[in-house]
Amino acid sequence: MNLAAKDLRICVASTGLGHVMRGVEGWAHDLGHALARRGHNVLLCKGDGEATAPFERVVSCWTRRSEATERLLRWLPKSLGWRVGLGNAYNVEQTTFAWNLLGILRRERVDVLHLKDPQVALLVQRAARMGLCQTRVLFGHGTEEPIESLVQLEHVHHLAPWHQDEAESVLGAREGWCTIPNFVDTDRFRPTITSTFRREWSIPEDGLVVTVCSAIKRQHKRLDCLIEEFSMVQQQRPDLPVWFVIAGGRSQESDQLIEFGRAKLGDRVRFVPELSRDRMPEFHATGDVFVHGSLFEMFGTVMAEALACGVPCIIHEHPVMQWVVGPGGIAIDMRVAGNVAMTLVRLLDQETLRKQMGVAGQAYCRDRFDQDRVIDQTVEQYAKISRRKAVAA
Repeated sequence: MNLAAKDLRICVASTGLGHVMRGVEGWAHDLGHALARRGHNVLLCKGDGEATAPFERVVSCWTRRSEATERLLRWLPKSLGWRVGLGNAYNVEQTTFAWNLLGILRRERVDVLHLKDPQVALLVQRAARMGLCQTRVLFGHGTEEPIESLVQLEHVHHLAPWHQDEAESVLGAREGWCTIPNFVDTDRFRPTITSTFRREWSIPEDGLVVTVCSAIKRQHKRLDCLIEEFSMVQQQRPDLPVWFVIAGGRSQESDQLIEFGRAKLGDRVRFVPELSRDRMPEFHATGDVFVHGSLFEMFGTVMAEALACGVPCIIHEHPVMQWVVGPGGIAIDMRVAGNVAMTLVRLLDQETLRKQMGVAGQAYCRDRFDQDRVIDQTVEQYAKISRRKAVAA
């Protein structure tokens, strides 16, 4: 590591950290803590909760579910709200967060801000160009913003080669853009973790466990479709001792989906809403097969975590997810009813195949997505940004 990189003042930020459980928030938490452990001068800024480490800061903002945000959106005409960056609850959260984050960036003389909140990235970049702070922004394109919107951002961090290729096919190559995947701490996520979940969930030790980890909702994560597929497995192979475990963050439709799942799958399904991130390695290590129902992901860290734990994955045949899973999974067309059920039965019936795929997937994950490897790439990008700033100055 060169001295210039070690001397950089870095801020990792997430408006949802402290009150929302998604991959974006998990990424920010893990990156901030990993950089701190490696001795970097880092701040981790979050939108709610408490500062649980010396380098954490809680940035005051109107969170997306707060009463203040709800009142503002009721009062503010929609046409005006969109013009001033307050068009929806998430935008209110981002704008109010950015206002207060700027003070921290100025006081701490932060060199590089790394985040995945698009509006915060844009606002801080504009403030820097106006001379209000010295911070350069590295935006992680992880929340499905339209490609056209990226043209406004100087430094963009894509999560997979396919995303960068797609963006450059529309906007052309950009000097400040790069591809760096999300990472997995393969010392924490590993097959040999001792799990107590089977006992907690009343699943026999010799039972087969199919795991799902995503927001408990229909749109994008397609939990309703997966429940239907799992029901087909039960109907086709009532002899299989299989249990289905679904963990993830709540949504407005979670209760309805949980009720639907229990009606379809009976005592063979377990729902684990809002599972603590600290227990995610144990969750993945409990499974025999991991299924991800989305047809598209910006990356899909949960798939890489399952790989690290030696669990084979069933995914949709999209280039990004196929790149993430590599030899550790089977890609199918999940838009065709019955394909998930058929593939699941095949894997559940073949223990040797599951083990072979698990070993291959674990090695693939370590080679591409191991925490130390990815953070080396990330810090190198911080140094490049800082050098470009010095030249521009």
